[in-house]
Amino acid sequence: MLGVRAGVCIFALSYCCFVLLAVAETTSPSEVTALRAVKRRLIDPVKNIRNWGKGDPCTSKWKGVVCYAKNTTDGYLHVNELMLLKMNLSGTLAPELGQLSHLEIIDFLWNDLSGSIPKEIGSIAPLRLLLLSGNRLSGSLPDELGYLSHLDRLQIDENHISGPVPKSFANLSSIKHLHMNNNSLSGRIPSELSNASTLRHLLFDNNNLAGYLPPELSNLPELRILQLDNNNFSGAEIPISYGKLSNLVKLSLRNCSLQGAVPDFSKIANLSYLDLSLNQLTGPIPSNKLSDNMTTIDLSGNHLNGSIPESFSDLPRLQKLLLENNLLSGSVPTGIWQNRSFSTSARLTVDLQNNLFSNITGDLNPPANVTLWLQGNPICSNANILNIHLFCGSESGGEENPESSTNSTDNCRIQECLTDNDFFEYVPASPIPCFCASPLRVGYRLKSPSFSYFIPEESPFEKYVTSALNMELYQLHIDSFFWEEGPRLRMHFKLFPTYNNHTFNTSEVLRIRGIFASWHFPSNDFFGPYELLSFPLLGPYSGIDSATHGTSLSVGIWVAISLGAIACAIAISVIVTLLIVRRHSKYKNTVSRRRLSSTISMKIDGVRDFTYKEMAVATDNFNDSTQVGQGGYGRVYKGILSDNTVVAIKRAQEGSLQGQKEFLTEIQLLSRVHHRNLVSLIGYCDEEGEQVFCCTLGLLHLSIVSSLLTSSFPAKVLQLNRKRVCVCVTIFLSLMTWFLQFVYGTWHLSPKGGRVMDRTDFFNLAAVVHL
Repeated sequence: MLGVRAGVCIFALSYCCFVLLAVAETTSPSEVTALRAVKRRLIDPVKNIRNWGKGDPCTSKWKGVVCYAKNTTDGYLHVNELMLLKMNLSGTLAPELGQLSHLEIIDFLWNDLSGSIPKEIGSIAPLRLLLLSGNRLSGSLPDELGYLSHLDRLQIDENHISGPVPKSFANLSSIKHLHMNNNSLSGRIPSELSNASTLRHLLFDNNNLAGYLPPELSNLPELRILQLDNNNFSGAEIPISYGKLSNLVKLSLRNCSLQGAVPDFSKIANLSYLDLSLNQLTGPIPSNKLSDNMTTIDLSGNHLNGSIPESFSDLPRLQKLLLENNLLSGSVPTGIWQNRSFSTSARLTVDLQNNLFSNITGDLNPPANVTLWLQGNPICSNANILNIHLFCGSESGGEENPESSTNSTDNCRIQECLTDNDFFEYVPASPIPCFCASPLRVGYRLKSPSFSYFIPEESPFEKYVTSALNMELYQLHIDSFFWEEGPRLRMHFKLFPTYNNHTFNTSEVLRIRGIFASWHFPSNDFFGPYELLSFPLLGPYSGIDSATHGTSLSVGIWVAISLGAIACAIAISVIVTLLIVRRHSKYKNTVSRRRLSSTISMKIDGVRDFTYKEMAVATDNFNDSTQVGQGGYGRVYKGILSDNTVVAIKRAQEGSLQGQKEFLTEIQLLSRVHHRNLVSLIGYCDEEGEQVFCCTLGLLHLSIVSSLLTSSFPAKVLQLNRKRVCVCVTIFLSLMTWFLQFVYGTWHLSPKGGRVMDRTDFFNLAAVVHL
């Protein structure tokens, strides 16, 4: 009995745990399994994803797992983003990523992953961003990635990817950014890419691509940036049709072994950056005027001849004109710098070294913010030109230093910023002087900017960033920037809270981080595509998980959890109450038994008062092998008395004991009833809290019940008429019960109305009645 109670308690607790788990386990089970498989493939030396496997991915906020808590038809939450930027992860990407069928963003930027890109990713229909830059991934690109009809951005740059560019990428109907630079891709650029009509930025530089440049790329109506530097298109020419790329902002084909003439790009209204350097281009530079937006023209390292076009003197935003190492001749046009006015931040570099220039138009006195190189030209031997020596020496024109900046604020040092000076500092441009706050620090890089000097563009850039973040200008401070090979512009800036707050709240941190990480910045082709390098959360922000935006649970889920907890509390209360009631009931029954044993003192002629020991000996201590039936009141045993009389002994089971009055009434009743088809009461036992009847069993073999249960009775008849027979038996017993009640004024039998079909029921009846 103790085991039964323990089992009931365990069941109750298990049920409650199941209810709570059923409510809390709200992520799709198949996605939970997939995430665990992903973790098994990853090596996490600094335990960034140590909470994977604890609780539910969405509701327990697994690191980097983002769920939007949308209402879905299947009733589960689904994983929508994997944001694992710069978490020091190594290992490989698991094919089970493909089972995360609701993913919109996969971000493994700047880790140390190896192996290949699983083809199964191509089955994630909603995928919008696939960000795998800055790892050690190898192998070829799966054709299956071309099935991603919602993919907006594919970034696999700075890996070891090899093989061809899949032709299936032409099916990427939503693609805007293909960033596959700095890999080992080979083969030719598929002309089929011209079918990707939404493509804006195509970055294939620093690979092993060969063949020819597909003229069909000029059919891309949205193409803004085409960057193919450092490939080997040996012997190929620049298609003339590229001059029809009406929306192009930047064209960079540096060091591609290209031949032929420079096409006319004067029809491209927004062209800002043109780099065709380090090729084998020949012929003159086209004379038609380029866009007023031109900041950079780099035609150095070719075999160009002729003169510098006069139209180059009418480019108001020009920052770099690099024509060194060609065969250009004629005069140097001073109008390049004299025909424009310079702001204090503006800067212009003109490099004409190692050509055939022999003269100069106008005076050779450029302003201080112009750098001019003329070394290696015949003009440097003309001593009659004033100041010529300043621009023809080994350090002519002044050595150009790479543009970089590190800003600091020295004001307010006499005041105390908050106690934790490592994470709080004065806001440089705050409307309130010497206002102290804790900034968010952002590592950021422009991957393909369309300018060469940042300082003149710094103010527009600040307006661009703060507008995208819905912040005020004073909240942004560019701490430092420097140029990297590419050229790419890397920077670190700080974002400060508004001047009436010393820190950002959690929701604001997640909002800002979400804009950067989800590439929700408005498009700006002049600044070009960016990449988020770091977003560390330090000081007062260190407790925020920056990759959990969108995981807050809906009201419905919280209601479900609350109802589950209430249900568990009720279930436990009911179980405890039942146990207490049962214990109390058992106590009452024990008292009743004792009271019964102590009060029965009647004598009936012909009815023996057996001891409990006699009943136990007769039934081999109530052995199961002697049991012939069982009913709702108790069990019936076949017994042999000491005088070898075979009897039926009915023993009441615990929980079915009658009261004292009912037990005495039944003994009196059975002692009075005598019939040739009824068993006779021999005696009873009321010791040890027992209620036992002992009856004769002499006519058992003649009973209808026995006949029904023997093989001699036709099986077919039993099968067809068993139900009718049982109904008849039930009616007979009911009539017998009514008769006995009428004659003796009390109930004697309790027929199981409507259910006399089990074998034990027949035995139970046979022990008392012979029909």
